[in-house]
Amino acid sequence: MDNVVIMALTATLGTWFVTALGAGTVILFKNTNQKALNLMLGFAAGVMIAASFWSLLQPAIERAEAYLEVPAWLVVTCGFLCGAGFMWVSDKLVSYARRRADSAQEEERGRLNRIIMLVLSITLHNIPEGMAVGVAFGALHSGGSPETLMGAVTIAVGIGLQNFPEGAAVSLPLRREGCSRGKSFLIGQASGMVEPIAGVFGALMVVYVETFLPFALAFAAGAMILVAVHELIPECQQNQKIHPYFATMGIVAGFAVMMLLDVMLG
Repeated sequence: MDNVVIMALTATLGTWFVTALGAGTVILFKNTNQKALNLMLGFAAGVMIAASFWSLLQPAIERAEAYLEVPAWLVVTCGFLCGAGFMWVSDKLVSYARRRADSAQEEERGRLNRIIMLVLSITLHNIPEGMAVGVAFGALHSGGSPETLMGAVTIAVGIGLQNFPEGAAVSLPLRREGCSRGKSFLIGQASGMVEPIAGVFGALMVVYVETFLPFALAFAAGAMILVAVHELIPECQQNQKIHPYFATMGIVAGFAVMMLLDVMLG
């Protein structure tokens, strides 16, 4: 048990570190390279979509068929929809909070509210991502295969990749709002601090309630699919008229890399 929890903690500390790297761009640049950012977001979306099936949904179906009396399709479908629903509700709450902040007066208090809402939105967004990593590593507790381990690692890598632009998405606007570079960096990297906590919680939940694992894996897949389709793909398609297929090739490449790793290990 201790090993998988430590692995989940290490992996989510890694994703937090990548968030800090993204936030660190505020020290070197005033703006990020949009072309490179779109490619990175597209690649991360492709990785997450592929990982959602081969590393989360497929193992969830296999484990549900082997260990549960409830039909596998019911458990996995419910878990998937609950994961997507959780992200949808959290996004609605954050959108409501943002609207409240945007309607504030253009005073110091209003600026502070916008900063708080920006950090809150990214932080809330990181909770299911950390849980997805923790659940993937927690699955190793019941005798994980090499492909299960590699799947957990690739999920962490995929989430880490998309955390880089998220860190920049917090620190750079803060800098434009007038915050110092140091303060912008500290707040930007702090938005990823919730991931190690959520990762350890996800791993412990799976370890102590093994029958919950199929549902948890499907839950993580639903959360990841919603993030990839609703946020990453639309975001990476910005400036599509200038580079119509650049970000799309990133999605294809990310999916292909993840699929190749899973097929090779399987």
